Amino acid sequence: MSDTESFDPGAFKPLLLSDGAQHRLRTLIAEEGNDTLKLRVYVTGGGCSGFQYGFDFADEVSDEDTLIEYEDVALVVDPLSYQYLVGSTVEYEEGLAGARFLVQNPNASTTCGCGASFMV
Repeated sequence: MSDTESFDPGAFKPLLLSDGAQHRLRTLIAEEGNDTLKLRVYVTGGGCSGFQYGFDFADEVSDEDTLIEYEDVALVVDPLSYQYLVGSTVEYEEGLAGARFLVQNPNASTTCGCGASFMV
């Protein structure tokens, strides 16, 4: 018997979607009544730390986009944003400041206090 573990490249997810984020995404898709919607995650310039995260619904995916599927929900990432997001986890939180999707990014060297912007 071998002590090595096999690597399944199909199981690798370059961007993770937490269980809470998956649940909230399912709820939002049901409210919209459109099962083809996906959560687009992107990075833009700006914010207090240099870059900021953005979220939007997408019902179309271009050939250049990366589609990351989780059972019945999916994330879509454009090629420019992908390089900044690899290894990150999209979370969903509800608290005193409201409810929101957010990115836990291990590649960020600095983040702002609210977590909406970062620097690499």
